[in-house]
Amino acid sequence: MRRTLLYIIALVLTIAASGQTLNVKVGSVTYQFPATETGEMTYANGQTVTIMGKTFTLADIDEMTVDNSEVTNNLVSVEYTTSSATVYVAGNVAQYVDATASGAHVTITQGNTDAIDGDEITYVLIGSTADGSFNLGGSYKCTVSLAGLTMTNPSGAAINITNGKRIQVSAKSGTENTLTDGANGSQKACLYSKGQIQFQGKGTLNVAGNTKHAIKSGDYITVKNLTLNITKAVGDGINCEEDFLMTSGTVTISGVGDNGIQCDLGGTTSTGETTNHEDEDSGNIYLEGGTLNITVTAEAAKGIKSEGDLRISDGEITVKTTGNGTYDSDDRDAKGCAGLKSDGNMTISGGTITLNSTGTGGKCIKADGTLTITGGTIEATTSGNTYSYSSSKAQPKAIKADGNMTVSGGSVKATSSRHEAIETKGTLTITDGTVYAFSSSDDAINSASHMYLKGGATTGVSNGNDGIDSNGNMYISGGTVIACGAGGAECGLDAAERYYLYITGGTVLGIGAGNNAVTTTTGSQCVLSTSSSTYSSGTAVAIKNGSTELASFTIPAGYSPSSGGGFRAPGGPGGGGQGGQGGSGFSFLLSCAGLNSGSSYTVTIGSSSASCKAATSYSGR
Repeated sequence: MRRTLLYIIALVLTIAASGQTLNVKVGSVTYQFPATETGEMTYANGQTVTIMGKTFTLADIDEMTVDNSEVTNNLVSVEYTTSSATVYVAGNVAQYVDATASGAHVTITQGNTDAIDGDEITYVLIGSTADGSFNLGGSYKCTVSLAGLTMTNPSGAAINITNGKRIQVSAKSGTENTLTDGANGSQKACLYSKGQIQFQGKGTLNVAGNTKHAIKSGDYITVKNLTLNITKAVGDGINCEEDFLMTSGTVTISGVGDNGIQCDLGGTTSTGETTNHEDEDSGNIYLEGGTLNITVTAEAAKGIKSEGDLRISDGEITVKTTGNGTYDSDDRDAKGCAGLKSDGNMTISGGTITLNSTGTGGKCIKADGTLTITGGTIEATTSGNTYSYSSSKAQPKAIKADGNMTVSGGSVKATSSRHEAIETKGTLTITDGTVYAFSSSDDAINSASHMYLKGGATTGVSNGNDGIDSNGNMYISGGTVIACGAGGAECGLDAAERYYLYITGGTVLGIGAGNNAVTTTTGSQCVLSTSSSTYSSGTAVAIKNGSTELASFTIPAGYSPSSGGGFRAPGGPGGGGQGGQGGSGFSFLLSCAGLNSGSSYTVTIGSSSASCKAATSYSGR
């Protein structure tokens, strides 16, 4: 014992004289104490030595050396090799860190760091191993910095953080980092944190989940700056509780067995119990910037799914779903894929959003609550067939809301091959922006209740059904409205039986078998009606008062109805409209400002023209 004491005293004198660093090695962990901070060492009972608050049992110390290495405060470095890992702990945080390494599997428990000066502890991981892991426990905030790490854990999670506090996971600039977990394990994810994860840095992180999710947080997840690639997951690419926020960076997700990003309505307490946070900011997804690319292939998988609300204000978002529909035996319902899915409300105020769904029953946008679009550029295309299971069906639609839908800005282009392009189970209100909808076989735009077209530019084109179809009254009071129906019994502008089409403003063109009755109301705008055998896409249509052009239209590209002409008789109280008879021409309904009731105007359609008398009511053809 006396020899050990004399050795320690000699080391202290050496450090004090030379300004060097004392290294205390315990197994694969080296604690580094710089001379400028070492202070007095306490030797007790011949059993322990305490340095900068860290107490060592002498029997556990493998080596004590002095060298010229520099020590960075608040830093813990973990260097991985093929089958081992070495841990270096800065002396100023040594008393708060208990570290062990078994081969390349590192376990660290972090104590109360509230007393340390400066920032929180940073754990820097570097190197490569095919059989290693990083496990972090405790209850205090910290940063995990990936600085060129390639790590596979064949028997569990690559990074497993049971610390319930906020953890910053940083990919150091200029580095590429790859994490892979093992198959058939019990881990929740390849990278798991019980607490909040803040992804940041200007490096690259690749993650593959071979048991369940690629990334999982029991709390919220934020993404900023870094490049994150999810290359594989048996479950979700990213799964979190409370909320998900992306403000910048690039995230690419593919090869997943379920959803791309899912935010659940729930969380965990500090004791690990599951809890529900319905009264908090829980289950919500916020996309505020960056580039997001997601491809999902599983049955009924969702590119982005929130159990709460989904709000998009900026960024470039591309989501492709290719999986077919399936029957959910728990919900007893047929379900399809969706690019964007919210169990709550969905709001889009900015960004460039490109969505494509090719499987049966797939949708590009599906909001169980309300859908509000105030800005951004949206292009949504669905091409799959209906998925049927017994009497249950999942119908493919480009954009669908179970609640009300409101568009007050931005650009929306929705295309569907097999069903409605845009559908709301509530009311539809468009006050501004550009909305273009095309369907090969069903309504281009459909609302289950009343429809209000107040401004902006709205175009609905269907080659198989109505152009714009309201199952209540349709009110047009402003903007430009072009509606092209399929002919036969299908209208351009179609209000439901016992309901009416009200035009009090705007610039309006309806083409099809007919257009529902326009009823006279205070402040009604006059309409013109005619028929023509010319209705091909690209044809110019205009309203003229003598040589003065009052309004002009171009029949939209893609309009090529399969039915013959004919018209639809008007609906109205006491006797709904009936399907019209086939014919050689289509009915045209036109309206714009400047029309006076009883006056005649010229309507030109392509090279032909007709004199039409303006009226405040319209009864079909």
